[in-house]
Amino acid sequence: MKTIKWGILGAGRIAGKFAGDLKLVTDAELIAVGSRTQQSADEFGKEFNIKYRHASYEALVKDPEVDVIYIATPHNLHYENTLLCLQHNKAVLCEKPFAMNARQTKEMINLATEKKVFLMEALWTKFHPHYKKMQEMIGQGLLGEVCSVLINFGFKPAPPIPARLFDPALGGGTLMDIGIYNVFMAMSILGKPDAIEASMTPASTGVDEQCAILFKYKNGAMAQLFSTFSSNLATEADISGTEGRIRLTSRFYEPSATIEYYPKYPDSREIIPVEREAGFGYQYEARHVNDCLRRGLTESDVISFADTLLLMETLDMIRSIAGIHYAVDGN
Repeated sequence: MKTIKWGILGAGRIAGKFAGDLKLVTDAELIAVGSRTQQSADEFGKEFNIKYRHASYEALVKDPEVDVIYIATPHNLHYENTLLCLQHNKAVLCEKPFAMNARQTKEMINLATEKKVFLMEALWTKFHPHYKKMQEMIGQGLLGEVCSVLINFGFKPAPPIPARLFDPALGGGTLMDIGIYNVFMAMSILGKPDAIEASMTPASTGVDEQCAILFKYKNGAMAQLFSTFSSNLATEADISGTEGRIRLTSRFYEPSATIEYYPKYPDSREIIPVEREAGFGYQYEARHVNDCLRRGLTESDVISFADTLLLMETLDMIRSIAGIHYAVDGN
């Protein structure tokens, strides 16, 4: 079996976690990294024993040995970094949020389609065993008809506070950084909302320091979603139906989450067993990308282009309603 050779574009914290987890993927090799400086590339390359250490993103995408590139740069750079990779016929796994808005998302998807090059949004949660088990339980009718989804995600950033959290030029704010998990999870359970209400508390920089969202559905179901940088929240998810409830414990979006199942009665808790692996959990999506590449796919059959576009269109709508605006949106 041919080893699929990975490159990482960006050398920050998330890139480091992904690099570490890639060692758990038996048919993958991290062969190259691209950073903005040679020093950064060398330091990252030394830490993870990477053969090629490029001092620019352009050099990385021109590396003939690289099959697929994981993009781990700040939110505002995902669009241009993805286009750069696709233009050089490199398959792409792009970290969330996929782009800053739906317009950019469409351009990225259109170029991938035109070039016939694989592209996928890195919503890692969708590949985790606990998420798959939750979906299986809902599909089996163990909750009956799902009536409500309640999700909170929040933390108070500790100094030194990363610039990306509050800088509007970097796509800062809770919605695009952590609230995206709330929105994704609610939509994966209840689908596209029929109506949306949203409100935010602005930080001094203008981005949302807190964001509250309400999804309404014609069948009466609702989703309440809250994200904040003002306080530390439980970061859990409750999915309730006519026949029972599922609670994903902290952190609901990571593979470390526990599934608590409450069939009908509040005190009837069952802990649902889920497989555990070492690592942070990025290996699951990497394995899927490798599988897609081996099958000759240019689009994931788990996270489709339609899924990615719908999520971004929904985020655009939430931002419009709540008053969250970025320069890239235009007037």
